Amino acid sequence: MGKGRVEAFSDGVIAIIITIMVLELRVPHGDTLEVLAPLWPVFLSYILSFAYIGIYWNNHHHMLHVCSRVTGAVLWANLHLLFWLSLVPFTTAWMGEAHLAPLPTALYGGVLMMAGVAYYILKTTLIAAQGPGSQLQAALGSDFKGKISVVLYLVAILLSYVSTWLASLVYTGVALMWLVPDRRIERHLAAHT
Repeated sequence: MGKGRVEAFSDGVIAIIITIMVLELRVPHGDTLEVLAPLWPVFLSYILSFAYIGIYWNNHHHMLHVCSRVTGAVLWANLHLLFWLSLVPFTTAWMGEAHLAPLPTALYGGVLMMAGVAYYILKTTLIAAQGPGSQLQAALGSDFKGKISVVLYLVAILLSYVSTWLASLVYTGVALMWLVPDRRIERHLAAHT
């Protein structure tokens, strides 16, 4: 089975996720700068979540670019990732509206952690579908960044009950770690073409 439909479907779902997030931004009542002050947590949550969705889309694209074969297991693993990403608008809105209260901040981290786990499962399933010695496996190697991200999400979830600002800094740090697209795939392709 080819990868075109998986890419097209994923792109569509991710576009809808971003659309839902922006629609959650409510226009304030009034025309002064003071009416924007209560919206800062909402807007900052949106920026962070937009960055995360963009990171997943970018790395998903890079990963599928190297693949030539998709299996039924890959389809389900991809849906699993999209499920967790589809919850990002909900947790983003709740965390922002609750002004970074502990439970919404922890739940936001839980969704990010599960999306990270789902991405790891998708990556593993894609590698298996390509067969031993695939370009994807050679390009990604041990995926330390992916594993440490899940651990950092867990730390941030626990930190949410101590300091939501510290938890948010960890979420931001993980996003910054991934902001540059996964260059391993690009370097591997450049070396083998």
